[in-house]
Amino acid sequence: MILDTQIIDQHNNQLAEKHTRAFDYVSADISNTEEILDKLQKFQIAIPSWALGTGGTRFGRFSGAGEPGTLEQKLADVGLLHALNKSSGAISLHIPWDIPSDAEKIKSLASKLGIAFDAVNSNTFQDQAGQEHSYKFGSLHHVNPKVREQAIAHNIEVINYGKALGSKSLTVWLADGSSFPGQLNFREAFQNTLSSLSEIYKHLPDDWKLFVEYKAFEPYFYSTTIGDWGQSLLLANKLGPKAYTLVDLGHHLPNANIEQIVSLLLMEGKLGGFHFNDSKYADDDLTAGSIKPYQLFLIFNELVDGMDLNGIDHATGLGWMIDASHNLKDPLVDLLQSVEAIKIAYAQALLVDRKALKQAQQTNDIVKAQEILQDAFRTDVRPLVAEARLRSGAALNPVQLFNEENLRNKLIEERGINSVATGL
Repeated sequence: MILDTQIIDQHNNQLAEKHTRAFDYVSADISNTEEILDKLQKFQIAIPSWALGTGGTRFGRFSGAGEPGTLEQKLADVGLLHALNKSSGAISLHIPWDIPSDAEKIKSLASKLGIAFDAVNSNTFQDQAGQEHSYKFGSLHHVNPKVREQAIAHNIEVINYGKALGSKSLTVWLADGSSFPGQLNFREAFQNTLSSLSEIYKHLPDDWKLFVEYKAFEPYFYSTTIGDWGQSLLLANKLGPKAYTLVDLGHHLPNANIEQIVSLLLMEGKLGGFHFNDSKYADDDLTAGSIKPYQLFLIFNELVDGMDLNGIDHATGLGWMIDASHNLKDPLVDLLQSVEAIKIAYAQALLVDRKALKQAQQTNDIVKAQEILQDAFRTDVRPLVAEARLRSGAALNPVQLFNEENLRNKLIEERGINSVATGL
């Protein structure tokens, strides 16, 4: 579906007066408004192809209507999101859920929609039809070298798909682990994983990155072979300069200090990117910012500080991706909400008075440091984010416009009520 720009213009005209009042009010107290708006306009968050349909749990999946049943339809959905917010200009593909049968055709379609290809993702946590060896007991860490070879070959295949589409990075997340004491030799599992990743690393183009993702637990519950950021960093350091740690916000034990992890990874030059989501208990894959918005702000506070210190471009220096599962809400609305929450946290972090915060830290003025951070967090930056959208030609209120135009019903008319997207 291609959204007529006139519809966006009409929507914006209806909200213009209210928006102008709100924007003028908040920007009056900000000295570098134009600088912040410029950064907000450039900041893009990749949409995962697997999140464009309703997700599921181990208990079941309740598919929505009008889901994108093909890769072409998934690109169209990302194009619709990008038309609404001008902040979703990339898609992250998961192979083999979304194999491009004609790379040139897919690239052409993406280009017309203003969409680039972000990291490609491999899948060795499921068995596929016709697969010779099972991943029931792991993949890259498996005790059987033939299983490891199969998993390595799959990752190389994913790299080749990515090269054909213009992607520049591979994300590897492993379900490999154990559920019972004694099931694994931890050292051998880690060494097998390192050896397997080393083979994959050899096939990376010179300008690519390898993102090594970690997860504390699930689907196995006693050990995970890449269980935390330390193990991921250890692998990345051993693999070489093209290997980095990828942080999924839901892949930590409860109450983990993710902002501290982010800070140290930036310090070491090994933070590759993010999978944004939110959680109450574990890897809940909920809408970003829906449960812990202050934590999301604190993470961005460390990101902005560390990126500026190291001269890293905010828009292009790291991989910004969403990883969520929409079991109850319309996936497109959920993704619009996630992108909005991420942009809000980023904008709030840009408001932090870095010099004053540094001085407070150096003098152990805890109260002042807290006030500086909370003043930024409590500033309603939604008008700034909306103004950045407006200047880019997007909707002042993407969710409102999505609902007013009954876009889901129009997708159902195009695709039918029973179409089902690939993914979890």
